[in-house]
Amino acid sequence: MHENMKAFGKPKAFLLSRHLSGIMSSMITVFLIGNIASGKSSAARYLESRGAYRIDLDHECKALYVPGSSLVQRIAHVFGNDVLDDAGGIRAHALAQRAFADSASTARLEKIVYPTLIERLNELIASLEARLHACALVIVEVSAPSSFVDAFSLADEVLAITAPLNVRRDRALLRGMTEADFNARVAIQPSDDALYSLSSAVIENAGTEEDLHHELDAWAASICSKSSEIGGAHA
Repeated sequence: MHENMKAFGKPKAFLLSRHLSGIMSSMITVFLIGNIASGKSSAARYLESRGAYRIDLDHECKALYVPGSSLVQRIAHVFGNDVLDDAGGIRAHALAQRAFADSASTARLEKIVYPTLIERLNELIASLEARLHACALVIVEVSAPSSFVDAFSLADEVLAITAPLNVRRDRALLRGMTEADFNARVAIQPSDDALYSLSSAVIENAGTEEDLHHELDAWAASICSKSSEIGGAHA
């Protein structure tokens, strides 16, 4: 095992692998988790470039914000009509300022949006499962894993990308984020220990981009190998 990659037991009873239950899936669904500036999105993009199918939950969530829909109306009722634009759609920046001001506000938004988002994710995974080949990876980026555990039964694996706080701060500042904004985001995100408890594997991304790619390649190879072994045992 590579020194930056840690393997964990299956996280919690709610993460029930479809492979281990005796149903050989045609693909492997991986929830990718990690805090701000950890490299989670970079990891997702790299795996996509290597042939994985990538589902960006932030994008899927924004696609649900259809002007005039009951979901958008509930958001406006909770966070104020001024989060809406002239066409009745969501003003993303205005909503973010309200919803991410503190953990209680974030929880209110998640309570409104996540049930519909989980339904959408379930539909996407079912559609992909019907047409993807064996050992195909489906990568689902999950921004708020501690609040999304109701969906974890859809995953076969959970991979966390982590990095030391000082490394993440430096990356965020280089991107143009203020230190105050970075600290505010960190305050409402899970600790590393919380991420570990949700994960079946962890890659520490404290080095170069090339280092991260090397670790991801090794992890992906091990996942496909394990899936093949389990599939053979159930054949």
